Amino acid sequence: MSNNTVRGMTQLTRMRLTDPLATAPDLTGRHAIVTGGASGLGLASTRSLALRGATVLIGARDLERANTVRDRLLEENRLPAERIALAPLDLIDPESIRQFALGAAHRSVDLLVLNAGISSVPLRHDRAGVESQFATNHLGHFALTGRLLPSLGRGTAARVVTVSSALYVRARMDLGDLASTGHYSPGGAYARSKLANAVFAVELNRRLAASGSPIRSFAAHPGMARTPLHTTYPSAATRLLTGAIARAIGRESDPANVGVMTAALHPNADPGLFWGPVGSKTAPDALGEPFKPIATDLATGTALWNTSERLTGIRFLS
Repeated sequence: MSNNTVRGMTQLTRMRLTDPLATAPDLTGRHAIVTGGASGLGLASTRSLALRGATVLIGARDLERANTVRDRLLEENRLPAERIALAPLDLIDPESIRQFALGAAHRSVDLLVLNAGISSVPLRHDRAGVESQFATNHLGHFALTGRLLPSLGRGTAARVVTVSSALYVRARMDLGDLASTGHYSPGGAYARSKLANAVFAVELNRRLAASGSPIRSFAAHPGMARTPLHTTYPSAATRLLTGAIARAIGRESDPANVGVMTAALHPNADPGLFWGPVGSKTAPDALGEPFKPIATDLATGTALWNTSERLTGIRFLS
């Protein structure tokens, strides 16, 4: 283990944790928020947290569908109704984010899982003209985190876990063309949004540590997970190809969730590492690996933070 410090974070060599959820604490009395918590990886997070006793608030765009999922989850796992709550949340809509945060303002938040996202969609823009994947996957979560920071401050050893992707290493942070006015690649735009997720997680942790806050920020990934995101690719051929790859080497959402839950709950998880599943597809260990330099570069982190504050109008830890 190295004691080198990278931007306020303890930088470790890679770390493998066997059966990482065996040490997960009892979460009775703890409060968690999971964006996109009614499908795919988010649903796996909701289930894991609720089964350990946490009260989980799901942020969802489609409340009707989310309510059906909630009812089934409660019934199948014999959970009390108050264990899982729902609230509308559209991460591309600043007013929706504001209203969601207001609804959670009265409570302490011990865990915020930034999971919701869109993948490889045709070119669209938010109201400010920002490409929709960057706006949804990064800017929406940035604004939500800023608005929820007081609630996180009232939590117990609170953590923020941002769900990124190993694809971040293939992207570059072009903050000069967030509208994607040049050539638009749906997959490339998705990778850029996942790079923004990784950079944000690192920069958030640096700023939290510098401010003396006990809150910590982590990034995690699902490996190649078989989730509903694979149905959002614009081309039928691409959907078939990515679906076939996911079926061949991928993980169902629960095993893929090991990295996220390790980052969220494991006492030895370190925010200097990028957490994901490794090994068995059905009972994987958790592997934490050092971030690539593109995610830990101080100038990139500062530029992304400043740009995000300007575009969202939400300033925090500045």
